[in-house]
Amino acid sequence: MSQELVPVKKVEPQEHSAMLLGAGLAVASMILVPAVAMRLGLGASLTGALRIALMRASSKVCSGSDDNSGAASSGFSCH
Repeated sequence: MSQELVPVKKVEPQEHSAMLLGAGLAVASMILVPAVAMRLGLGASLTGALRIALMRASSKVCSGSDDNSGAASSGFSCH
């Protein structure tokens, strides 16, 4: 049996930091924003808007693209 060696892609340190920042923003939008909003007595619509803004920022940081279209990423669709 012959085995082929598959080249390993080296990951840049910048990609690690982008993924870490994106994950941090996602955690903040899922856990921290609702908790702080409840504590402050903010409405559901304002809490939802803050979560959407953080999820979009997380998506832009992780993907590295900025298309300025204002459209939500398909990964965060509500339909």
